[in-house]
Amino acid sequence: PTMLIAPLFQILLFAYIGRSAGLASDQFYLIGNALQYASIPCLFAMAQAIGGERYQNTLSAILVSPAPRVPLFFGRSLPVVLNGAFVAAFALFVGSLILGVHLPASSLAPLLLVVLIAALSCTGLGLVNAALSLRIRENAVLSNVIFGFLLIFTGANVPLDDLPGWMSTAAQAMPFTHAIEAARQLADGASLGDVADLLGAELLIGAIYGIAGYSLG
Repeated sequence: PTMLIAPLFQILLFAYIGRSAGLASDQFYLIGNALQYASIPCLFAMAQAIGGERYQNTLSAILVSPAPRVPLFFGRSLPVVLNGAFVAAFALFVGSLILGVHLPASSLAPLLLVVLIAALSCTGLGLVNAALSLRIRENAVLSNVIFGFLLIFTGANVPLDDLPGWMSTAAQAMPFTHAIEAARQLADGASLGDVADLLGAELLIGAIYGIAGYSLG
């Protein structure tokens, strides 16, 4: 229910708020919230996969293992990326059916690529979150706080141009900001080449967070 039902209610909540306030289209809220909700598995699962080693008393064995550290950390991120991408894709597909939002057939394959890149980028932030979970008693509160920041700052529900300048500037360094914008342009008929710069920025942000998380871990 957390992964498949909750994102649909989040989409509906903001879509109906947008309808009543006359702010933006259903498509705007569908894409923004579907992609942003990938942060739940990317943040929580990544923190539990790494930080959970401490509670399972397996952390010491991992730290003294001669196995390379890179596969140990980044190998755990692959299922998280796939999980996050599935959650976002499911929310996007089912949400479009519920709200009656038509997504052009030509945009479906590029949208799936954007969803995968968004999940990959957020999993990089999830690695930072996981590294912090090794140092604090309880990580769930921090994960929820990060989720809230991503919901507010990334343009999921409020256009970046309508946010205060410092918020829209900070959003440029957060996962999802560029992926959400790319997905919206694709849904409006843009080609994959038209959003290549946005996807490149999203991948770069994910790589920076991933390296930072690995270094902290």
